[in-house]
Amino acid sequence: QLQLVESGGGLVQAGGSLRLSCAGSGINNRAIGWYRQAPGKQREFVARASITGVTSYQNSLRGRFTITRDYDKNTVYLQIDSLKPEDTAVYYCNTWPPTTNNWGQGTQVTVSS
Repeated sequence: QLQLVESGGGLVQAGGSLRLSCAGSGINNRAIGWYRQAPGKQREFVARASITGVTSYQNSLRGRFTITRDYDKNTVYLQIDSLKPEDTAVYYCNTWPPTTNNWGQGTQVTVSS
């Protein structure tokens, strides 16, 4: 079973940037997605990267979010720029498509206005 650990969240002012990390052994052999869940809302897809690094994004987030892979570090990153208060959420990584057993604790991103 793939075990993924998210990190890199925090409290940041609007307009700032964060880079989230998703690490785990075996991650290089899987397509990986980033997802988020805002307070009171359903979890939503943010971005994904195929095994070879081909990327795809939720249309409304394209331009501010960048997903990348570091195969040497067994890590998938999510760079978020020009953060907005509405980006406040718990961010999760999982396989793409997501599998029930691979949801972790996530990492909290809070954007202050």
